[in-house]
Amino acid sequence: MMFDSLSSLLAIGPITSSGLGSASASLALAPFSAGMALSLSLIVAIGPQNAHLLRMGLQRQHLWLSVAVCALADMVLIAIGVAGLAQLGQLSEKLYGALMGATVLVLLLYGWQAARRFWQGLKTPLQAQVPAHQLGMTRRQAVGAALTFSWFNPHAWIDTAVLIGGASLAYQEQARTGFGLGAMVGSAIWFVTLGALAWGLGKRLGQSSLWHWIDGMVALMMWGIAGTLTIKHLT
Repeated sequence: MMFDSLSSLLAIGPITSSGLGSASASLALAPFSAGMALSLSLIVAIGPQNAHLLRMGLQRQHLWLSVAVCALADMVLIAIGVAGLAQLGQLSEKLYGALMGATVLVLLLYGWQAARRFWQGLKTPLQAQVPAHQLGMTRRQAVGAALTFSWFNPHAWIDTAVLIGGASLAYQEQARTGFGLGAMVGSAIWFVTLGALAWGLGKRLGQSSLWHWIDGMVALMMWGIAGTLTIKHLT
C-alpha cells in the first residue's frame, strides 16, 4: 500500500550504540529532520493553498494573518495524521480514489476561478483596472478563506494528514512525536518563506495589469496538476 514505501524510506535501523549522549541526540534529531524534509517536499508544490497566499501577497491583503492561519491549520492536519488518522488502517482503494477525485475537482474549480479573473483582466481597459492593494477584504474573510483552502482542500488532507501520518508509523511512539514536530516546523518555515516572497512580489507587482497574468499561470498549473493526478490514478 501507499504507506509501505514511505515507512521503509524513513525507518531507522536498530540501535547498537552504547548510549553516548551524541548518539542519543542524533537519534532524537533523525525523525525530526525526516518529518521536516517530508513536510517541505509535499508542501512546496503550488497548490490552491499556496496560490491563495501568493495572491494575498500581491493584493497586500492580510497576508501575515493568512500565513499564520494556514500554518496553524496545517499543524492541526499533521497532528491529526500523526496522532491516529493513518493508524486507522491503510486507506481502501475506494476511499483513496474518492479523495483523489475530490482533489481533482478542487483543482479544476480553483483553476477556473483563476482563469476567469485572468480573462476579466484582459477585457478590462488598463485605466479601469483597480490596483490590487485597493481590493478590500475583512479579517474575518481572510481567516475564512485561509481555513477553506487549508481544511476543505482534499489535496491538503492527502499530503498532510494521510501521507505524513502514514510515514510516521515508521517510528516508535516517542520518535513519532519528534517526526510530527519536524513536519510542523517544516510547514511553518515554508509558509513564512512563501509569505515573505509574496510580500516582496506585492511591492513590485501591485498593478492589476501585471498580477492578473499570474492568475493565468495559476490556472494552467492547477489544471496541469489535476490532469497529472488523473492520469496517475487511472494508470
